[in-house]
Amino acid sequence: MVSWRTSRAKRLEAELIAIVGYRVIGVLGRTLRWKTEGLEHFERLVASGRQPVMAFWHGRILPATYFFRRRGIVVITSENFDGEWIAGIIERFGYGTARGSTSRGARKALLQLTRDMTAGKPAGFTVDGPRGPANIAQPGAVWLAKTTRNPVLPFHLEANRYWTLNSWDRTQIPKPFATVALVVGEPFDVPAEADDDGIELARRELDERLRTLERRASELLTRAETE
Repeated sequence: MVSWRTSRAKRLEAELIAIVGYRVIGVLGRTLRWKTEGLEHFERLVASGRQPVMAFWHGRILPATYFFRRRGIVVITSENFDGEWIAGIIERFGYGTARGSTSRGARKALLQLTRDMTAGKPAGFTVDGPRGPANIAQPGAVWLAKTTRNPVLPFHLEANRYWTLNSWDRTQIPKPFATVALVVGEPFDVPAEADDDGIELARRELDERLRTLERRASELLTRAETE
């Protein structure tokens, strides 16, 4: 199969999608109202000189991209056509990209993330991506935390009004002027000497913490509606 990269038309298409997508997300994001809890965990880590491995569900990419823009966070994007325009969007929002995915090119992407974290940049990790199963944490973020000696920082976002895409991750797109709850959990370390069992234990811990944050985000939205 001929790579899309050899087609000038496909490269131009990816660029145009990125330009339009960036502008649409920017316009939508400026209408959103935010309820945040635990953001100090992120701020304290960065101020201390350590960098978080920011872990969240794939289905919350859009509001996460907007909220954490311009912070130098590095994320994995795939090397296929979709990954090209996605990279074009998030780079315009001030993110760095490590090209690859957790299914193909995983080793290259994780090594790039390791280098970026060593250079003092936070990492963003959709822990159930790129293909699921949805809302089941995979071990990539835990492995990265173990390797770089940086903590995992789980967080969750939930909107009170949104569209849901018919995709494997049921991607949530907040509607204009929606309220979005962002809850950041406490960071936790993965021991450098963790073996396979230790990695699995940390993965389960991350999975459970994310589910707890989901419930807390829903509680914040319920409270916001009664205020």
